[in-house]
Amino acid sequence: MNSFVHTVFEKTLVEDNELPWEVVNDKIRRKIMSYSKEIMLVKVAFEKGGIGTIHKHPHLQISYIASGVFEITINNETKTLKEGDVYFVPSDVLHGAVCMEDGVLIDVFNPMREDFIQP
Repeated sequence: MNSFVHTVFEKTLVEDNELPWEVVNDKIRRKIMSYSKEIMLVKVAFEKGGIGTIHKHPHLQISYIASGVFEITINNETKTLKEGDVYFVPSDVLHGAVCMEDGVLIDVFNPMREDFIQP
């Protein structure tokens, strides 16, 4: 992870190419596009077969599927979603994703995910 990601930044005009990708694993990488204490936007790129394992967190999350096809599970309900679809995850609800076709998710969290920026 690059050091600038560890500092609080409230970028108002963000160019995608000015931010580096962080490797999450061999099939998932992400960019923290901008955030404040109250909100964070993260771009997550998946290769086919990439798995966002079932987990929960206290943050509200809403995600836009910018491209690809994903099998999304929220609270034991699973649905296949594609480009243009959205899903919402309430606080402390189990959820996860399986990438069926290469794609990108745009995740918004409230409040920001401090665990994403800690060294």
